[in-house]
Amino acid sequence: MKNTIFVLKEDSPKYKQIYEQFKSFIERGDIHPNDPLPSIRQLADSLQVSRNTTLMAYEQLVAEGYIRGEGRKGYFVNEIEPLLFQDALIPPLKKHKESVTPGKIDFRAGAVDQTNFPLKIWRRIANNVLTLQESFQYGEPFGEMCLREQIATYLFHSRGVKTEADAIIIGSSTQQMLINLGQILKDDFSRIIVEDPGYDGAREALRFHRFTIETLPVHETGANFSKLEQMRSRLIYVTPSHQSPLGVSMSIQQRQMLIHWANKRHGYIIEDDYDSEFRYTQQPFPALASIDSTRVIYLGNFSKSFLPGIRLSYMVLPQLLLNRYKYQFQNFECTTSLLNQLTMAKFMEEGEWNRHIKRMRHVYKKKMQCIVSELKNQFKQNISIIGKQSGLYLLAKIHLKHSEEWLIERASDFGVKVYPTSIYFIKNHYDDPIIKLGFSNLSCEEIQLGVKLLKKAWS
Repeated sequence: MKNTIFVLKEDSPKYKQIYEQFKSFIERGDIHPNDPLPSIRQLADSLQVSRNTTLMAYEQLVAEGYIRGEGRKGYFVNEIEPLLFQDALIPPLKKHKESVTPGKIDFRAGAVDQTNFPLKIWRRIANNVLTLQESFQYGEPFGEMCLREQIATYLFHSRGVKTEADAIIIGSSTQQMLINLGQILKDDFSRIIVEDPGYDGAREALRFHRFTIETLPVHETGANFSKLEQMRSRLIYVTPSHQSPLGVSMSIQQRQMLIHWANKRHGYIIEDDYDSEFRYTQQPFPALASIDSTRVIYLGNFSKSFLPGIRLSYMVLPQLLLNRYKYQFQNFECTTSLLNQLTMAKFMEEGEWNRHIKRMRHVYKKKMQCIVSELKNQFKQNISIIGKQSGLYLLAKIHLKHSEEWLIERASDFGVKVYPTSIYFIKNHYDDPIIKLGFSNLSCEEIQLGVKLLKKAWS
């Protein structure tokens, strides 16, 4: 090995090429354990590089354990288990890619309207935030106070919720909030009531802490509270302003009944107010937390109304739970981006948030009217529409004697992606299949085309 020569290319550092060549020799077994390597001078002369270049290569090999230096004797190869490198020597087989026809129209719920997103404004504020000293530090564990103050003001004016900024916790998602919340509730509570059908993501977060699940039946006309008193739970998770997924809103009588129930049992209501901003027939209903903040844990987010990828949610805790939460999580970092928090705080402070909501309520209302009109026009009596008063999706109950799976597969064959609702049901199943159709990121023309394609697919 004294006169080792190999070609060095110009497209990468020479020391790195030398390191990789010797590493390859050792892994393939071309150089055996305890074999001596050329001296730094010999290798430099044979490759016509500087001694410093060969020294850097050897130092990297020593650091990774491929070779060792023995004083004035030189460098020697260490023993390496060859089995570890056999897979690396065989080029991996290329996986056969299935031929997938991309959907022409995707009725996915959870996307937002890209055309009307205030990109220039958000970018301007985000760039300004990067000049702030606090942007280069770790943030507060429970969220930045400037954002919590803006949320407190917004909740009071839009949802009637009176809260101090200190009672607000910032996090990355509703599920993450529920997992953290479950950590402080599970010592005193072992059971919880959830809506049926209801948000499956919440159920999974609650099952993470092994809560026993009881179900509250919900129909197109609303929740059935008749058996609430017979249930053993003292916790309940609800989506009262826009029930997920049926879209029905809880009446004031039902809200008061639920508050009385929680007070009587010394329990708590977890109110997920995930998209209350978008109600098209009347003003958004007041939140449960506006009636009694001592028994309601309020959850909100910026994903549905602004941008899913921002990963920005919040929770308002009653004082007793707030103290316990802060004690439990005081040594944990906040789970959402500091930069996004500071940008959103400034966005709200400049009034852009309220302007965005007002503008998007008008945009989404037109889209809701468009999809309802087209569904009625194409399907006549073969379809029932659920939840057209609010939200960024609706449900279509299909009266065509086909299964949910068949409807989804047939739609896909015609280039349309639609989504199941069976994942939301536990016991309270319906006779006819129900398909979920989101429309927020589609134009009216795309909505009309998609519905026409569904008509062809399901005929």
